[in-house]
Amino acid sequence: MNTSDVINTAQTVWPSPAKLNLFLYITGQRDDSYHELQTLFQFLDYGDELTIRINTSGNITVSPEIDGVALHDNLIWKAARKLQLDTQTSLGADIYLHKVLPMGGGIGGGSSNAATALVALNHLWQCGLSQNQLAEIGLQLGADVPVFVQGHAAYAEGVGEKLTLVTPQEKWYLVVRPDVSISTATIFSHPKLTRNTPKRDLTTLLQTPYENDCEKIVRKLYPEVDKQLSWLLQYAPSRLTGTGSCVFAEFSNKNEAQQVLSRLPDRVSAFVAKGCNISPLKETLTGYTQRCENNNC
Repeated sequence: MNTSDVINTAQTVWPSPAKLNLFLYITGQRDDSYHELQTLFQFLDYGDELTIRINTSGNITVSPEIDGVALHDNLIWKAARKLQLDTQTSLGADIYLHKVLPMGGGIGGGSSNAATALVALNHLWQCGLSQNQLAEIGLQLGADVPVFVQGHAAYAEGVGEKLTLVTPQEKWYLVVRPDVSISTATIFSHPKLTRNTPKRDLTTLLQTPYENDCEKIVRKLYPEVDKQLSWLLQYAPSRLTGTGSCVFAEFSNKNEAQQVLSRLPDRVSAFVAKGCNISPLKETLTGYTQRCENNNC
């Protein structure tokens, strides 16, 4: 594909889905202060969107601006620039972010945005990097980025980079986000955080009721999270996701989740979504790739 062909593709829209940590256990802490984890990632059919128009100027723009985040600190820009440098492409991109996922919510907003930028621009710029190569770039941007790049529900070990593809049940979830933003560093640096949960094999983990080792500390430090989680537990199995403020309840069907959503007593941010073992981003890439092949581009 030559440059004129690339520009003629105009703008494309790419999903940047949320994720849930269906369970999260902290099994140790390394000498470099990173924590050893065992966690289960599943995507949601809900998230941000990136609209991308490539250009020949080589410039990378991201809009709208995020309050308090400089352009060069924006994970979308960092991902695009890293890919641009690694592949030495002369092309640039104008990227518009439609943001619906909360920052500090523990549902992967920034990591998902970075992964979508990598996957989309690798396709649009025709860089030719493999999924594993993109995941390696993603790991330099954040521990959760590789799972979004891979695009399949996964069990993760290490600091989150050792992935095993799994197919947990695709349930319906009510996700509630109390009006607080929680820093991962705050939780992982807390002296009372559980750091010695015994390691278990994957089969055992999948057959054991799911828990989150960060939940106790988050509930203690943030009363609003504790309040919303206590309310959800009246209706369904519920827990914290990741280290953020979002809590979720799981249901067997959409109607049950929506009924509980309608009963929420407070004006908090909440949504109903379905768990997806194949990421909406992966499905979109497949669609664009097939379309391109059919058009001989």
